[in-house]
Amino acid sequence: MTTLDPLDARPESVWISPQIELYGFGVAARFDPGVGPGRYAAARQVVSDWWASRAVNDGRPGPIAFVSYTFDPEAAGSVVIVPESVLARVGSESWQVLNGDPPDLNARTTPDSRADRARFAGSSLPDHLWMEAVVDALDAIATGLVEKVVLARDHALWSKQPFDSRRVVRRLHRRFPECFTFLVEGLVGASPELLVGLAGLEVSSQVLAGSSRRGDDQLEDEILGKELQASVKNQLEHALAAASVGRVLGEVCRHLQRPATPELIKLANVQHLATRFNGTLDQPRHVLDLVAALHPTAAVGGTPTEAAVALIRRLEKMDRARYAGPVGYFDGNGDGEVAIALRCAELSGARARLFAGSGLVNGSVPEDELEETRLKLRAMLSALE
Repeated sequence: MTTLDPLDARPESVWISPQIELYGFGVAARFDPGVGPGRYAAARQVVSDWWASRAVNDGRPGPIAFVSYTFDPEAAGSVVIVPESVLARVGSESWQVLNGDPPDLNARTTPDSRADRARFAGSSLPDHLWMEAVVDALDAIATGLVEKVVLARDHALWSKQPFDSRRVVRRLHRRFPECFTFLVEGLVGASPELLVGLAGLEVSSQVLAGSSRRGDDQLEDEILGKELQASVKNQLEHALAAASVGRVLGEVCRHLQRPATPELIKLANVQHLATRFNGTLDQPRHVLDLVAALHPTAAVGGTPTEAAVALIRRLEKMDRARYAGPVGYFDGNGDGEVAIALRCAELSGARARLFAGSGLVNGSVPEDELEETRLKLRAMLSALE
């Protein structure tokens, strides 16, 4: 198998996690799973039917499919892609999953041309109007309409040269190796948040909510981390997010473990409160069945879910598209990993649209929430510059 970086062969789809690397080449099939609560079952069925209809599959296992869903279940734009071939890597081992002609992974492509700088092209809501939306959301929290809501904002960029998605993937993975780095039909990012992972009956999820910047030196970094752990506001924000996941997994697991208190996870530019869930399912399930039950968690939507999503639709003044939606892969056994599409951007030629959100609860301060979104946006900005 090739020793070259698979990104040099220019894969169209990418998934890089601490557990596995997947590089998809070509498109053997592309499906639109539709909208509504049935869109996850539709993806399962359409890929299964497609595989069953293949004239010759030589007894091979079912295909690996990449998925990227819109945040809002009623919004169009979700996609399911089965590549012609997938190069998979786990540790030092690698293999190919073929649905068509294999790529020549030993043929290095022309080096990336020098990229032009990214230029700001505006946001759906200017800063002051976004903070007014935050105030409206906090009023809804004060009146008891919701307990928590996550408001996001976008940040449009343009360049004289097309953005190179593989260059962005490489930069993101190098800077955030502990994250889930993905590229699915122009959506590229490095998410720290695993919605759900499934291998046989073993299930896992990692909830992140509550954030702070990194310090300029070790002492300041430790102080900021302790302040985050002691923050009543951030602990409440995190508790609601963890509860939304624990409730769902608790209903489908015969054993479920989680730490008593959230731990601190430190990334290159931000630190988060995190809770890791590990469990054993009560019966075999498809990873997309679990995605359907979990999404949207309170980490990206709010509590209660329906009221929070309605508030998001009213206040954000933008289409989240696939930002904060499920993104990942599944295989022929129904196993896979699906993250929440955070720290990401939609790339389209020389245009890019970045996203960042902030969880609002009682005690949130609009100026602080705006600064949190700026902090999160820097992760993608640095990869595009």
